[in-house]
Amino acid sequence: MTEFEKHKKELRARAMKLPLHPGVYLMHDKSGKIIYIGKAKALKNRVSQYFGSDKNHDEKVRQMVAHVDWFEYILTDSEFEALVLECSLIKQHTPKYNILLKDDKGYSYIRVSKGPWPRISEAKQIADDGAEYIGPYVSGWSVKQSVEAAQKIFRLPTCNRVFPRDIGKGRPCLNYYIKQCCAPCRGKISEEEYREAVQDAINFLRGGSAESVRELTRRMEEAAEKLEFERAARIRDYLAAIKKTAERQKVVCSKIPEQDVIAMTQGSGKTCFQVFRFENGRLTDRETFFINGTGMPKAVRGEFLERYYSMRDRIPPRVTLDGPAEGQELLSRWLSEKAGRKVTITVPQKGEQAKLADMCRNNAAEQLAQATGRTGREASALDELARLLGLPEPPAYIESYDISNLAGEENVAGMVVFENGRPLRSAYRRFKIKTVVGQDDYASMREVISRRLEEYEKNKDSGEGFGRLPDLILLDGGKGHVAAVQPILDAAGYNIPLFGMVKDDRHRTRAIAKNGGEIAINSNRSAFTLISTIQDEVHRFAIGYHRQLRKKSTISSTLLSIEGVGPVRAKALLKRFRTVAAIGDADLQELIETPGITEPAARNIYNYFHPESKDD
Repeated sequence: MTEFEKHKKELRARAMKLPLHPGVYLMHDKSGKIIYIGKAKALKNRVSQYFGSDKNHDEKVRQMVAHVDWFEYILTDSEFEALVLECSLIKQHTPKYNILLKDDKGYSYIRVSKGPWPRISEAKQIADDGAEYIGPYVSGWSVKQSVEAAQKIFRLPTCNRVFPRDIGKGRPCLNYYIKQCCAPCRGKISEEEYREAVQDAINFLRGGSAESVRELTRRMEEAAEKLEFERAARIRDYLAAIKKTAERQKVVCSKIPEQDVIAMTQGSGKTCFQVFRFENGRLTDRETFFINGTGMPKAVRGEFLERYYSMRDRIPPRVTLDGPAEGQELLSRWLSEKAGRKVTITVPQKGEQAKLADMCRNNAAEQLAQATGRTGREASALDELARLLGLPEPPAYIESYDISNLAGEENVAGMVVFENGRPLRSAYRRFKIKTVVGQDDYASMREVISRRLEEYEKNKDSGEGFGRLPDLILLDGGKGHVAAVQPILDAAGYNIPLFGMVKDDRHRTRAIAKNGGEIAINSNRSAFTLISTIQDEVHRFAIGYHRQLRKKSTISSTLLSIEGVGPVRAKALLKRFRTVAAIGDADLQELIETPGITEPAARNIYNYFHPESKDD
């Protein structure tokens, strides 16, 4: 027993003596620093879990436990008091292994540069540069969205060209051709007209779209009366652009006037939370938080809510989540007391609110994808797959298996690997079935998985290829395949999630099989697309190997039927000529020159393919 195991055993023995009472526990390292703070309904049960088996712990918890030297605890009268105390202590000590969110909510400004050709942009602070600053605004996201909308509506340039220096130099960029820039670089707009467009954009940003529409409509009618049709047409285009922008904004709205929508996605050792804040039924702000590590979604979501609202004064009457949070009722009570009114935490299953939660989660997936080098679709599909299968986190490394044979002949298997939602072809493997005679897919699959696990034991120190265990195994087959293979994993002591991929009569994916049942897949979901892709790929790979062996078998049987040609000479012929047809077309001298082929054997081969020459 190692020193760490002895110390862990001592900590567990101490934890088992704790009372079954609500309270807060504080974990310390060797230097005495607090590295984790948690709450518990029953201290004995909660704290002792840390020092028992680590099979159900995620990597973050295992790391924390490895650094615990001693712990202390504080009793409270209720679990609610424990929650309040926990939040206060975390804010005070900022322990390393608790979720700690950086409150970077500062003020944002709209910057209007000086000079004859001013530019509008977003700024985080006021600089002493002579520019005009409008603000401050609390939501940096809103400022960014508004500035981008104003630039598109009023066709203001966003490039790095300097005017008037670059007027007439070079061709206009793409924005000009898609009518999102007035292209001063072409010299088609005067300085006066440009300044008027900038002023209209500033009025739009200051007064909002409704006031801008009224003012622009008045000016358009006035220009038309004065027969200034070009100017009237330009204003008409502004009004049309404002209308389109407003229509797009209506897509992101809610019948509930004030609420926060919070969603999360996990993958590649990171967790991303997205927060949508709604006021007056419209999306007014958006925040993104990245957390190192992953964990059980319910627990991570609950801890995030605690940390997020510990640093926010504004608490809406409703918080909408994309999934359940640990201690949800307790958190609702805490938020209600903090806000001084009732706060409801909900997890919608259908309707408008469910769609908003899905949209929020998709945005979290997109942000995580950008941070980890994946696409938003891949991150979303893996996150959705984890939810569908009840996995603690998205499976970054998936292995899939399929058996292929023809009436029990040339029995083979294919293994494909998907890493972060993409095929990892360098990790694909082929298996020739060795112990199964005839057609028995269950026995063949058992052999393949057994051999796979044996290879892991031989190569686990490398951490690559067979030396890496998958986060998920998918079999091309139903619950019978799963039931046949699950005992192999159990006997080896590997807790790897195992599921089957079930096809319909048209050979299309229709469900996920588990031991004892099936999980239906909605064909509109991204998880369905991923599963279908994996199933098609493993089937293609397995059947391709089977056909290759059948072809080789046919070729070999043809050559071996020739007198004087055995396996070695057949191999030598195929190595030089590649195909049986090429061997048949070869002349006698070419056959004689083939390494390992004697002259008598060459004559037999030639005569086999040219029977008419036997009499010559």
